[in-house]
Amino acid sequence: MQSENTLIADLVKMANSAAGTMAGMTREARESARERFKEALGGMDFVTREEFDTVKLMAQKAREENEALKARLDELEAKLAAK
Repeated sequence: MQSENTLIADLVKMANSAAGTMAGMTREARESARERFKEALGGMDFVTREEFDTVKLMAQKAREENEALKARLDELEAKLAAK
């Protein structure tokens, strides 16, 4: 009877060991994939959200200034044409 318990205990130990090994392999594979992904993205030039918002505001301001200058130019051309 005791030999059966030892056999079962050994099988349980092997199953636990295999589960632990699989969990470790999964964790290592996930970390390796994450690291490769970071390396692939590392070579690309990404901007932060703050940089993007700053440039977006600058473009909006430039567009507004351009529209104001165009309106002023149209006004000056109309005055010149009236003379």
